[in-house]
Amino acid sequence: MISEMLGLWILDYWGVGWANWLLIIGIAGVGGGIPPMIERRRRRVLENALPGMLASLSDSIGSGQGMQQAMQNIVMTQDDLIAKLLEQALDESHSSTFEAGLARFAVMTRSEQVQRVIAIMGTAIEQDAPLQEILYKLSLDYERLNDLMNQREVDLSGRSLLIMMFICVGLPLLIAFLVGLFAPWSNGFQLGFLNNTFALFFCAVSMYSVAVSGRMLGRLRDVLWFLPIWGFIGTYLYIVPYHLIGG
Repeated sequence: MISEMLGLWILDYWGVGWANWLLIIGIAGVGGGIPPMIERRRRRVLENALPGMLASLSDSIGSGQGMQQAMQNIVMTQDDLIAKLLEQALDESHSSTFEAGLARFAVMTRSEQVQRVIAIMGTAIEQDAPLQEILYKLSLDYERLNDLMNQREVDLSGRSLLIMMFICVGLPLLIAFLVGLFAPWSNGFQLGFLNNTFALFFCAVSMYSVAVSGRMLGRLRDVLWFLPIWGFIGTYLYIVPYHLIGG
C-alpha cells in the first residue's frame, strides 16, 4: 500500500528498482546525519554566547570581583546553555580546584573556540596578567569572528541550497518533462535503457551536488549521511514525472 501511494512501483516497472534500496539506505543515513546537525547547532549557540560571557566577566573583574565570583554571577544572572554548563563545571570544581573546573567546562562545551579562550584565561591567571583588559579584547575579537562566521554561513547556505534545488529537483523534472512530452511511452517509445541511464545519472549528480554544497559550508563529513536519500530523490523526480507526462 505504501509503495503504491508513493509510486515506488513505477521504479520497479521502469527497471530502476535499485532506487528502492537506495531509499532504505537513505532513511538509515538520515538517522545518522541528524545528530551531527544537532551537535553543530549546540556548538554554535555556545560560541555566539561566548563574547557576551567574556564581556560580563570583564565588567565583574573591573568592579573588583575575583574570577570565580564573576563566573558565579554569570550563573545567577544568565539562563542560557553556556551558563548551565558553567554552573555544572563550578559545582564539580568544589571537590577539586577552580582550574580543574574551568578545564571541565571547556571539555563539556566540545567547542574549539571556547576551549581556546579557556586556555588563554588559564595562562593569564597563572601569569598574573591584567584579566579585565584581556577578557574585554577577547570579547571584541570573538564577537567580530562570530559575526563573520554567521554572515558566511548565511551567504553560502543560500548558494548551496540553490545548487541543490537546481540539480536535485529542477534538472530531473525538466528532463522528465521534455522526454515525456516528445517521446511518451504511451505512444510505444521503448526508452527503458535511456530511462535507466538517466536515472543513474540523476542519482549520481544529485549526490555530487549535495557533497559540493556540504563542502562549501565546511560540513562535507556531515552531509555524507544524506547522499543516498538525495540520490533517491533525484531518481524519483525523473522516473515518476516521466511516467505521468508520457502517459
